[in-house]
Amino acid sequence: MSRQIPEPNSPRLFASALGAAVTALSLPAAAGAGRPADEPVALDAVTVVGDQQEAYKADESASNKYTAPLRETPKSVTVITDQVIRDTGSLSLVDALRTTSGITFGAGEGGNPAGDRPIIRGFNAESDTFIDGLRDVGSQTREIFNIERIEVSKGPGSAYTGAGSTGGSLNLISKTAKQQDFGDASFTYGSDQTRRYTLDVNRVLADNVAGRLNLLKHEANVAGRDGVEVRRWGVAPTITFGFDTPTRATLSYYHLETDDIPDYGLPLTDATAPDSVRKPVAVDRDNFYGLSNRDYRDSTTDAGTLKLEHDLNDSLTLLNTTRVVRTTLDYIVTTPNDSKTGNLSQGLVYRAPKSRNSTSEGWVNQTDLKALFATGAIEHSLVTGVEISREGVHNRAYFISPGTAGSTCSPAHVSSGDCTSLSNPGHEAAWTGSITDSNAFTDTDTDTLSAYIFDTLKFDERWSLNVGLRYDDFETRASGVTVTRGTNTVDGTTELENKSHFWSYQLGLVFNPLPNGSVYAAWSTSANPVGETAGEGASNIAVATEELTPERNRNYEVGTKWDFFDDRLGVTAALFRTEKTNARVLEADGTTNNIGETRVDGFELGLNGQITPKWNAFASYTYLDGEIVESGRVDVNARPGNGPANVDYVVGGANGNDIPNTAQNSFSFWSTYQLTPVLTVGGGANYVDSRFGDVTNSVEVPSYWRYDAMAAYRVSKHLDLQLNVQNLTDKRYFDQVYTSHMAHVAPGRTALLSTNFHF
Repeated sequence: MSRQIPEPNSPRLFASALGAAVTALSLPAAAGAGRPADEPVALDAVTVVGDQQEAYKADESASNKYTAPLRETPKSVTVITDQVIRDTGSLSLVDALRTTSGITFGAGEGGNPAGDRPIIRGFNAESDTFIDGLRDVGSQTREIFNIERIEVSKGPGSAYTGAGSTGGSLNLISKTAKQQDFGDASFTYGSDQTRRYTLDVNRVLADNVAGRLNLLKHEANVAGRDGVEVRRWGVAPTITFGFDTPTRATLSYYHLETDDIPDYGLPLTDATAPDSVRKPVAVDRDNFYGLSNRDYRDSTTDAGTLKLEHDLNDSLTLLNTTRVVRTTLDYIVTTPNDSKTGNLSQGLVYRAPKSRNSTSEGWVNQTDLKALFATGAIEHSLVTGVEISREGVHNRAYFISPGTAGSTCSPAHVSSGDCTSLSNPGHEAAWTGSITDSNAFTDTDTDTLSAYIFDTLKFDERWSLNVGLRYDDFETRASGVTVTRGTNTVDGTTELENKSHFWSYQLGLVFNPLPNGSVYAAWSTSANPVGETAGEGASNIAVATEELTPERNRNYEVGTKWDFFDDRLGVTAALFRTEKTNARVLEADGTTNNIGETRVDGFELGLNGQITPKWNAFASYTYLDGEIVESGRVDVNARPGNGPANVDYVVGGANGNDIPNTAQNSFSFWSTYQLTPVLTVGGGANYVDSRFGDVTNSVEVPSYWRYDAMAAYRVSKHLDLQLNVQNLTDKRYFDQVYTSHMAHVAPGRTALLSTNFHF
């Protein structure tokens, strides 16, 4: 069976248009090509276009809900600026997040779609990604060609975001139109057939009207992995009316299309005893156990946004934002060996297929009122608002029949492509199985209605109080058809519903001992209602959880933030405890109830900005001591079969264990130095401690160091070159691990050469 993967709708047209634009617009850079060879080249002065570059340090959040500058905000917030993204050569959201410690990544398995799944301070944040302050619905692998900065807020924050945000949340800030003409075109050529083309053009169209267009086309293999491919293209236009008027409107659209060969990495070693620790098998890093003629991952994202702002007076502004989103995710991916026993000892791997074919459609509307006023001697910066949203997800996976029945490998399984060699897999092998639409499907609908208020009360130049309160009405419903396990025979229907109502709080006291520094103490809460992931992750509504109440989380934090060298360099530190109570776990009688508890103690250090006018640095360190306080009933043995009857449980068997996917120590450092007016060099290092993949701590991936380097050369004000080498030492490491199946292999050494035109 083979599958013809269609080309995206318009890459040829895209490439032609981009090539013509860059050819025409790069002529000024080549104007001196006819001068004598011995005549010196005079470099033009650099003119900054667009917004003044914030380099590596941001002083304000782009979120309306933060009512004070970041230095006066009693919360850990890391801003990954556009300059950091560009200097590090980041090509995806995951790449950019590696610059911040305290974040690991979860695998797309066990009910989690194959998409972005960041884990912040030990807690899953797969449904806690926001675009310009609005929740980004639908599981995706997100691009950054239209992203200006990424704000990482850490600690429980449902007061700001609503459901979720236990360990933190991500707010991706889009590129929008500016009041001046500029343009950037970039060609990136790299190892492993990397070809990336981007175009960013901003034009003033009339008085107080401007438009901006961002385009992307990206194709690449993955360094150190056979058979894995990445292809995507996107377009993002935006137009803004009324820049310098009391009424402003911004209309934007975003489209991204991906077409990949997905990769779930290497299988884990077999469990030889109940207390053994399983690790990735010791094989060549490039071993790919998928099937090129069966596996694929296609996705689309379409989002339209209308933002309206009106200044009622100098101290009162009304904002309304509406976004409509539609995403699709369609894939078949191989999970190597899928917890099957008896195969690895024979030197064979079972190719277990996992699939999804889902469509997510939703909308969100948010209205904010911003007010500046005083009550006596107390100054207020207040934001209040309401939010309403709806998301509907339809998921009908595939029924995949193997070429040879059974999952214990035999010569027949190898011939049919259902099994392959552990040491020398062949991803281009023929597969004789079949794929049909599953008769099972699930429709999940989620409605939210929220109201919130935030205020910073400034008592004097030294003391301020930050308060936040939010109420959420959260309702999720799921209906569908079920089939008998292992067959495509319908055996029933499901109708599930859960309604949750919860309050969330934010309270922080800030003291400024000096004008350039602050010390704060803060308390915040969050809630995880049933169905939080709205059909797009593992935390979906089920028969066992339909009647349960939200999980509750609280955070205690003390910290300090300081600016030095005329506010060019920021230094932060925070000490915190995050507690999850009312967690959903399996009890001794086989029911699921809210009796679990998890705790994380930790501290963070951060540094970002300019040490000298030529030396930039972006660094952070995070220590996390995560403990499962109450685990309920826990599976302590590998499953020899399917179903609860074949699993051994121990009540409280994971009590005291480490939280899965939580690195005790993580460190990230990136720095650049301008050696000459035209040459800048840089480098960085990342360290992530070993992590367990499950609550019983029986699956583990090792710690790792990764090193990166870059050099940038400015030819003229119209042209510069940049070389990035990522994973400089070609380290074999694992950036994702799943409970029982596999560990995802991170890319090997990757070289990227970018040619950047400015016009």
